[in-house]
Amino acid sequence: MAETASLTMTEEEWRRKLTPEQFRVLREHGTERAGTSPLNREKRPGVFTCAGCGTELFEATTKYESGSGWPSFWAPIEGAIATSADRSWFMTRTEVHCARCGGHLGHVFPDGPKPTGLRYCMNGAALGFAPAKAESEAGDQT
Repeated sequence: MAETASLTMTEEEWRRKLTPEQFRVLREHGTERAGTSPLNREKRPGVFTCAGCGTELFEATTKYESGSGWPSFWAPIEGAIATSADRSWFMTRTEVHCARCGGHLGHVFPDGPKPTGLRYCMNGAALGFAPAKAESEAGDQT
């Protein structure tokens, strides 16, 4: 959560760094409209990162099509996220934050696939994507 985040910036610094939509989602706990993120269709190998600080959050191998309209994952990278109780919308949900910068990413629900049974429903505006390097690009020579 933001109070325990190791990377802190002023509101003005965040506004300069992020797009208006990223700021609304990451810093003001907003939600993008379902089906609007290009990352919902991202299928390449790689890593999904925090749009605020670049922390690696989810391996592409944990992404799946949930039908929710938001990028969904069944597990985060260990230590990458933090959670808190969200009591807005007349219910209690588990809010997901970047462990490094405290940015709001989305929510986690107990209706996901095996092996975890969890659905990390993330706002695409809160994410970046780093494609995996091809073996030839990685300098893997034998």
